[in-house]
Amino acid sequence: MLIKCPHCGTRPVEEFTFLGDARPRRPASNDPASMEQWFDYVYLRDNPRGRMDEYAHHAGGCRSWLVVSRSTETHEVFATVTARDYAASRRKGRAS
Repeated sequence: MLIKCPHCGTRPVEEFTFLGDARPRRPASNDPASMEQWFDYVYLRDNPRGRMDEYAHHAGGCRSWLVVSRSTETHEVFATVTARDYAASRRKGRAS
């Protein structure tokens, strides 16, 4: 599988370390009453079939954090953006 890094160009998947689903939003509160939200955020993740956005660290290259949109069935890569740009688009309401 090849991934297009916005900084380094197209690189082999072996250069990347994957963290998981990029869609869950971090809970806003550190209040002890929100511990259930934190538990869900940290431990309960979906393992979807099909297209998903996931964090990837370009450990073998520029060391940037990226979000890779890909199919979990076919491993087809649809898009790659920096994690910063992905977060900014979510704040503006453009990403789910």
